[in-house]
Amino acid sequence: MAKRRLQASLEVKTDHGAVLGETRIRLLEAMDKYGSIAQAARRVPLSYKAAWDALDDLNNLADFPVIERSVGGAGGGGTRLTDYGRRLVAMFRAIEHEYGSVIDQVYARVGDADGADAAAFQRLLRRISLRTSARNQFACRVTRILSGPVSAQVGLALDETCELQAMLTNDSMVDLRLAPGTEVLALVKAQAVFLLGDTGIRTSVSNHPSGIVSRIQRGPVNSEVSVDLPLRHIRHVTAVVTSESVAALALEIGLPVTAAFQASSVSLATLA
Repeated sequence: MAKRRLQASLEVKTDHGAVLGETRIRLLEAMDKYGSIAQAARRVPLSYKAAWDALDDLNNLADFPVIERSVGGAGGGGTRLTDYGRRLVAMFRAIEHEYGSVIDQVYARVGDADGADAAAFQRLLRRISLRTSARNQFACRVTRILSGPVSAQVGLALDETCELQAMLTNDSMVDLRLAPGTEVLALVKAQAVFLLGDTGIRTSVSNHPSGIVSRIQRGPVNSEVSVDLPLRHIRHVTAVVTSESVAALALEIGLPVTAAFQASSVSLATLA
């Protein structure tokens, strides 16, 4: 019986840690071909929500827009892959070609080992990539740190016009080796974000990024609402709120809102 070939998949990380895998690359390729999230999702296949979430994540973490959306108009709006997105796809496919030959070389070294060694190697490969349940992931740069006896307030620049605040323990600061200029991922669970209909209002929480409602996925109890932030390139905040709140705020696509969340709700991850 022929020996089973070592199974592995290619994942490419940008400088900010965004993961590009085969599924996302096929989604981008389908987006370029069809210009529609719904059609692209069917070709991968993915659910519409999974496709939307994947594209949001890429746009939030990349240095430049991967996709661009237009809302309304005579054609009803649409979504297209940017030139930067096409370059990412081309980069992935070029590396993938070389990656296959590297995997063959790795298999030549470990393929003759006993089954336990090969299985242990495969488990190690699977554990390398970071996974998180946080719906909102932002590539940021630390701008300032205000230290206290127990914790520290950390300023995080999304771009030149928008700064978030995180609150970390001093032990976490040491573990992450944070300093002004450090690149980090800011993680915020969608359940920690609440929405305000008045974009000028301020509350006791530290973070109040304002934007435009771009999507509402309604449910019988809770609804998921995406808000586009008007930054250097569009980034998105996703909130999970009660469907009663959606009705009370009269939320609809295109409505200006504020997405508020506590500094203590922001978790940080470094890329080193």
